[in-house]
Amino acid sequence: MNWTQIYDPMNNIWFSAIVAVIPIVIFFLALTVFKIKGHIAAFITVLSAILVALIFYHMPLKLLIGATGYGFVYALWPIAYIVIGAVFLYKLSVKSGQFEIIRQSIVSLTDDQRLQMLLVAFAFNSFLEGAAGFGAPIAITAALLVGLGFDPLKAAGLCLIANIAPGTVGAMGIPVIVAGQVTGIDPKEISINLSNYLPIISFIMPFFLVVVMDSFKGLIKVWKPTFVAAIFYAISQWATFRFIGPELPDIIAPIVCIIALAVYLKVFQRKDAKQEKAGDGLTLGKIVKAWSPFIVLTICVSIWCTSIFKNLFLPGGLLEKTTLNIPVPWLNNLVIKSAPLVPKPTPYAAMFKLDLISATGTAILVSCIVSMILLKVSLRAGGEVLAETIKELYKPILTIMLVLAFAFVANYSGESSTLGIALANTGHYFPIFAPVLGWLGVFLTGSVVSANALFGGLQQITANQIHVAPLVLISANVAGGAMAKMISPQSIAVASGSVGLVGRESELFRFTVKYSLIFLVFVCIVSYVQSIL
Repeated sequence: MNWTQIYDPMNNIWFSAIVAVIPIVIFFLALTVFKIKGHIAAFITVLSAILVALIFYHMPLKLLIGATGYGFVYALWPIAYIVIGAVFLYKLSVKSGQFEIIRQSIVSLTDDQRLQMLLVAFAFNSFLEGAAGFGAPIAITAALLVGLGFDPLKAAGLCLIANIAPGTVGAMGIPVIVAGQVTGIDPKEISINLSNYLPIISFIMPFFLVVVMDSFKGLIKVWKPTFVAAIFYAISQWATFRFIGPELPDIIAPIVCIIALAVYLKVFQRKDAKQEKAGDGLTLGKIVKAWSPFIVLTICVSIWCTSIFKNLFLPGGLLEKTTLNIPVPWLNNLVIKSAPLVPKPTPYAAMFKLDLISATGTAILVSCIVSMILLKVSLRAGGEVLAETIKELYKPILTIMLVLAFAFVANYSGESSTLGIALANTGHYFPIFAPVLGWLGVFLTGSVVSANALFGGLQQITANQIHVAPLVLISANVAGGAMAKMISPQSIAVASGSVGLVGRESELFRFTVKYSLIFLVFVCIVSYVQSIL
């Protein structure tokens, strides 16, 4: 039995939007006002989304069960698979004793925690986002900062904020590529348009992070190396966006940034006794061995992202049968999208992709296995570390499952589309709100890719109706989405789990939400200015 989505259940789009936003408001209040634990807040939110879908949208219960179950399963694969692997890799480094050498190698460059933060939370975070994405960068870099002596809450918060810079293009430019596929716009054109303003945010970000960490007084003390990190990252990102495309900004820019900052610290910054002591006995071989888990991770994920490797899993490929596309019971093609979200009635597919080998999580798993060999961690010790990792992450994973269930219910019931259509009804002022759609999409799904798939078509349709270049609004959707990564419940759960803040998700949410809104306003202004030029 098919069911067609209803986007205006109250026969007034603004009243319908008020109904649709109820679960989101509940989630915000649960975390900020009532300070409820993440998994409990997520449970209340998914329950409210289900009730709204049943009472106002008249979505059949069978389809709701299917959407909820789809969210649960998707949270486990690929997301939990990636997060567990990323944290396991970090813990292997600690278990083997090699993390102490990593710490020493960073301290030998600088004992200033502000600059350590820029190296790890800003630059290395960006690199991992470009290589792996899906929460792995936040999990690894936040744990690294805690290992360097940072307060867990501040470490997680800084890594979430810093993820704005690379979050727009993510792993190998997939968010921008998907936006192009949904709208028919060349991803290279989207990339060029993003180069007009995202490097400005990236340039501001290192200064912003230092101020958040240690106030303006703290920034004055380290403004020169901060400027080095900012200018080299921003220029590299701009050049890559403009002349290469969306695939490599998050790889090239952080590498250039790390090299430039390291050279500056080596050449221009005087070392104190603590740094000299940290550098004693460190050889290139020891440093490479200590960093080998992350070097192997980079190599594996890079291989997984190559077209040669991906072609193995396409129809007719050698490993085609290792990827299973399973129709989700009680959901696949039973929900019908309708106008104005799509030009004509279109079945809403629900296919669970079980990519046993081609998944990014498998690349991380291979990295863990290779690292156990390189670091001489026994199978028994590795098993104990894995069990410890799963035990620590089960509550964050439960939170992610509930959050994704909420997201899938909102998407398949039409609740999220109602919000998008309401914003689209702002007419010629819509370019101001276009980034908000992407922001909402990422808040709901935790993924810029998903936000682009969800609202990309609506952005294009609205652009044509109000006579604005679709490229402007599609770019706004992409950029606005990145501004929500730091407050996405999925990201908050990952960050909390990686640094032992389970149960304190509301504190982390309150730490980041104001900064998310600040950067969102900036993107909204840029979007509107571009629309009238």
